[in-house]
Amino acid sequence: MPATPDPKTLAAFEGAKGFMPLDEGLALYAAAVEAGKLGLPLLEVGTYCGRSTVLLADAARAAGVSALTVDHHRGSEEQQPGWDYHDPETVDPEVGLMDTLPLFRRTLFRAGLEDHVIALVGRSPQIAAIWNSPLALVFIDGGHTDEHATADYEGWAPHIAEDGLLVIHDVFPHPEDEFTGQAPYRVYLRALASGAFTEIPATGSLRVLRRTEAGVRGRG
Repeated sequence: MPATPDPKTLAAFEGAKGFMPLDEGLALYAAAVEAGKLGLPLLEVGTYCGRSTVLLADAARAAGVSALTVDHHRGSEEQQPGWDYHDPETVDPEVGLMDTLPLFRRTLFRAGLEDHVIALVGRSPQIAAIWNSPLALVFIDGGHTDEHATADYEGWAPHIAEDGLLVIHDVFPHPEDEFTGQAPYRVYLRALASGAFTEIPATGSLRVLRRTEAGVRGRG
């Protein structure tokens, strides 16, 4: 029987702002539970308001590891004013910019998972450049331009341990089906082409790849 999140976690997931549907969330949780058996941290790129973070944190709690989440909390391109995915409630009225950090912290509090998450507030390439520890899982769900998605892959995929998992969200093979660009799809193809990953069955736009070989190239 597939592992399922704690009811409090699931309620926090469904109550948080975000774009991940339930079936993909449950697939992410199952991947995190499996990866957690390696005894290494689980990391996501793209926190937003913590919708997916609570699922990783629940799995991390069960495995006795930490969930790490990377975001500058100013919103990605498609979440800025004037775009379809902009939410005015995420704007800090004092500075006039998006700030999803308070909403994220609220989500964690409601789930009772604050002690199991390390929030890395900053830009993904800058944090990845100083990271030097292996990870059981990397979940890429940050900016959807080629520049940002590629930087997330190059910065974090090399840190995935053998038998660890690379999870990529919003992978749309057909241009007519996508809503924020096909950069995640191109990153997914690059990961497969590297020969370092073997694909696990997909759920919706969520792709799960297991690291089975060396050969992941970072920046440079």
